[in-house]
Amino acid sequence: MTSGTPAPGKTSRRGPIVSLQSHRIAGTIGSLTEAKQSSADADLSFRAPLPSLSLEKVNSMRRKPVVLSLIIVLLVAGGGWWWKSRAASQAARAEAASAPAGGASGAGGAQTVGVVLARQQDVPVVVEASGTVAALNQVDVRAQTTAIVRDVLVKDGQSVHKGQLLFRFDERADRANLDKARAQLAKDKASLADLQRQYERAKELLAQKFVAQSALDTALSSLEGGRSLVVADEAAVQSAEVALSYNEIRAPFAGRAGAVNVWPGSLAQTSATTPLVNIVQIDPVGITFNLPETELAPVLEAMRPGAGGTQATPPEVQVVLPGIDSGARRGKAEPIARGKLIFVDNLVDATTGTIKLKAEFENKQQKLWPGQYLRVRMTLRSIKDAVVIPQAAIILRGTDRQIYVVGPDKTAQLKTIRMRYTFGELAVVDGVEAGATVVLDGKQNLRPGVPVRAQPAAVDPAAAARQAAAAGPEGAGA
Repeated sequence: MTSGTPAPGKTSRRGPIVSLQSHRIAGTIGSLTEAKQSSADADLSFRAPLPSLSLEKVNSMRRKPVVLSLIIVLLVAGGGWWWKSRAASQAARAEAASAPAGGASGAGGAQTVGVVLARQQDVPVVVEASGTVAALNQVDVRAQTTAIVRDVLVKDGQSVHKGQLLFRFDERADRANLDKARAQLAKDKASLADLQRQYERAKELLAQKFVAQSALDTALSSLEGGRSLVVADEAAVQSAEVALSYNEIRAPFAGRAGAVNVWPGSLAQTSATTPLVNIVQIDPVGITFNLPETELAPVLEAMRPGAGGTQATPPEVQVVLPGIDSGARRGKAEPIARGKLIFVDNLVDATTGTIKLKAEFENKQQKLWPGQYLRVRMTLRSIKDAVVIPQAAIILRGTDRQIYVVGPDKTAQLKTIRMRYTFGELAVVDGVEAGATVVLDGKQNLRPGVPVRAQPAAVDPAAAARQAAAAGPEGAGA
């Protein structure tokens, strides 16, 4: 038997004690449980009742923090981008303000500029105006007699020479009248011869005292009447010949025929308003144009005879076609013809303040056509040893005209100049010497005294100068 197990039939002394302790522990635990439950019930009795929440409200409450977080992230990113852009812009402005404007800087902070040399050359003074080709000779061919057209010997637009037969009319009636006049002349000449013999016989008889003086006077009167009659007959013959000549129409000068308005069988009348044909002279041809009255003095000076009464050389006039070269007004169009001034009107048009002029041109190739609109350039004189620079190098400041030149110390120097004459893209100026280095590119933000590094400009001044010899004006003269 084990020592922990009581013997059968014996009562253990520890049994009641354990039972009592277990009973006490169970009672204590029960009391604590009841007290805790009472405390919980009391606590719940003092709390506010919780509201009931739907599923939609719960989802909405869950999304609100997410949206708010996204907004905050976007605001932070936008603010960072703005701050970065602002800093970059400020840095760029600071760099631009610290660097020389208008071009790249070379060694030592010198600004790079494009330059050209001021050139010295003779420049023709040219005036330019709009002109119209006008035929030097023009005629409407009309019938001088009423007759039937027998032959038409010219075609529309045909070139004709002087004296060429154009039309032939029915001349039978006029030829018959001529024959009649000639017959009458022959008859009266025969009568005159008889009267002449009678007068001679009367003189002989008077010398022999066979007739009185009155008989001789009568014979003389008859003779003079016969002579007058013959003269009248001769005039009638000439008149008939003229009338007969009207039946053949010839070209009065060489030129070009227009539209023919009659045909064989047509009745040509002297009272007709429409001409038979129109003829204009093509070679040479004239061009009329107007110039402002302010240009009259130089024009007259150019046409004035020289010293010793030598004949003046008329100013040369050039013709350009604006439709072929759009640069005609800038003096760039190549002339298609060259002529000379032949006429200056004797009156200035008070309404327009212009004077009418006319120039003559050879037109063997028929490039010029009567009525054609074109541009004319006339050289009046030449400026000797003129200083020429590109107009693009000139700075306009109010009424002043200035340019930058590169000085001996490689710095920019500002010079005030006077424009005398402009032509094409060049200008004749005073105030700068020939050979000066003129700034053309990069002059916008230059200041006097700024160091510069010169390099040839993009334009070719030599080509522009060669153009000046034949170019017309675009602006003012000296």
